[in-house]
Amino acid sequence: MTDLDLLELRQVSRHFGSFRALDEVDLTVRPGARHAIIGPNGAGKSTLFGLISGTLSTTAGTILVDGQDVTRLPVDRRVALGVAATFQHSSLFMQETVLENVLLAVLRRAGTGLGGWRKVSARATAIAQAYTLLERVGLPTRHDAQVAALSHGERRQLEVAVALATEPRLLLLDEPAAGMSPAETARLTELIAALPGEVTVLLIEHDLDMVFELADTVTVMHLGRHLKTGSPDEVRASTEVQSAYLGTKEVSS
Repeated sequence: MTDLDLLELRQVSRHFGSFRALDEVDLTVRPGARHAIIGPNGAGKSTLFGLISGTLSTTAGTILVDGQDVTRLPVDRRVALGVAATFQHSSLFMQETVLENVLLAVLRRAGTGLGGWRKVSARATAIAQAYTLLERVGLPTRHDAQVAALSHGERRQLEVAVALATEPRLLLLDEPAAGMSPAETARLTELIAALPGEVTVLLIEHDLDMVFELADTVTVMHLGRHLKTGSPDEVRASTEVQSAYLGTKEVSS
């Protein structure tokens, strides 16, 4: 790991019995990057995401965040170190309001818990922070809406707000555009691109248009192994990627 790397994976593997879902993967992510991981189904992307977020344990290898070994740390400890994630399947409280979902995350980050909500000063500060986050993700007028009433795209925006409430240094996004309309994907792409530079983004995504518009670095996975990392142009031009990932003559944007 260099001084420029926020995340480093060293020879990371995950086996399920005799099946090697991920096999000796090396990966580095620099601070402030918009780094995308792509690959066909079965490439090992979701397994990699689970290992970094802490929802899966490694079979072998080491994961470092800002030089600290987090390989065996649970999810909550990684969150405390600045690692936040959104997943393909929503973890929002569907019967609560948009504001309440963000408030809960803000209070948890502040360490006050629900008990701290009784304090007027804590309540005012938390509400102000929650409204700021909703403004950032484009949901300022939806604060009173029940989450169940939101569109799919709006829920994804809310998930980003909840993740940002933990004040992450590394934001992990698992197929954020899945199930979205082109218009919703465009809004989400703008949202991620507008995140402050101190938030490093690592996303797994199948939508290559979104990837090549948003990412400054792209890693290609194939059959559980790291195939190539480079700029979007380098990945598009790679004959290795064209052959192993898409099986076509050109990776289009």
